[in-house]
Amino acid sequence: MRARVLLAAACATLLALTGCSAATHSDNAYGPLTLWTDSIRLDAMKQLAADFEKQDHIKINVVVRKGDAVTDDFVQQVPSGKGPDLIVTAHDGLGKLVQNGVVNPVDIPTERFRKEAIKAVTYDGKIYGVPYATENLGLVRNDDLTKAEPKTFTEMIDAGRQSGAEYPFVIDQDPELGDPYHMYPFQTSFGAPVFKSDKFGYTTDLGMAGKEGKNLANWLAQQGKNGSIDAHITGDKSKQLFMDGKVAFQITGPWNTSAYEEAGRHISVLPIPSAGGKKASPFLGVQVFFASNKTSNPVLVRKFFDYVASERGQKLLFKLDPRVPAQTKIAASMKDPVLRGFLTAGEGASPMPALPQMGSVWKFWGGTELNILTGKQDPTKGWDRMNANIVNEIGAK
Repeated sequence: MRARVLLAAACATLLALTGCSAATHSDNAYGPLTLWTDSIRLDAMKQLAADFEKQDHIKINVVVRKGDAVTDDFVQQVPSGKGPDLIVTAHDGLGKLVQNGVVNPVDIPTERFRKEAIKAVTYDGKIYGVPYATENLGLVRNDDLTKAEPKTFTEMIDAGRQSGAEYPFVIDQDPELGDPYHMYPFQTSFGAPVFKSDKFGYTTDLGMAGKEGKNLANWLAQQGKNGSIDAHITGDKSKQLFMDGKVAFQITGPWNTSAYEEAGRHISVLPIPSAGGKKASPFLGVQVFFASNKTSNPVLVRKFFDYVASERGQKLLFKLDPRVPAQTKIAASMKDPVLRGFLTAGEGASPMPALPQMGSVWKFWGGTELNILTGKQDPTKGWDRMNANIVNEIGAK
């Protein structure tokens, strides 16, 4: 009885920290917790849950959901009290979670984490989850063809051509939609971020509507004309070309590099060269644990957050799901040169905007870039039309 009284008292004091509902059901006040994950990290989450149970004697039931369904189903079910206690997913759905009122701010030891990771889990100046891993693009070099370390786009193309590679440089493109995600580092090098920022993070004001964005558009048209960027090379094709040893440089992420090494390619990962004179900053994706604010187990959720924010939890996560760690100390201790290369390439990276308005941006962005690359649209007029369409759609919502 004393344990139940103490737990209830602790729960009351932690509601503000976890944003949890006070509606605690007696039949599950001690757990177990439920964690939703996608199939890719199912095994890792099961092993993590086992270690947490070993340390804190709290069981977690790990349930697999289809990728996008983790966030979408969470949003639908939490208001009715039927959702899980926890989810693990990419950070870019955070805006949707906040605007639907299914998560509340949490308190975590921010000093342990890389500043880019903290920015990614921050919305309107408040932190909503515990990050554990990051991913970003880098410039992957075929070391058997060149040892160049280009700092500019022109230097990269020149080095690629001098290497004798059949393809000096490749970058993923969708033949119908383009690929603004892969092109984004070049865009930021022109000083044209997708959204402007203030001290709280991204605003909904477009940062690519000015002259910097038009400079990018004209540069894209030029690269399409001179063949430096081939708009017809898909992600699958660019991957196969690199595996076959036909590419000197490629912009890609850590999801491809294992296949390259297995194919016998010797690779290095470098920072992405600048096209517009400023630093080329790719998007940063962050893997995060979020908690339902309707959980019946706020104290246990707090214990889990303490665990996954600890060095023990983060080290195990890196071992089970070897992506670049979100914690500074663990990231600095990485031995893998490829992952260290992506860490360096991601320094100062821009977290993928978690704003719901990104849906309106994606709708027009890639297609416009593709049309400019292929000469189907005037760069300046096409870019202006794209921005006007995005602004109109955001304003209509």
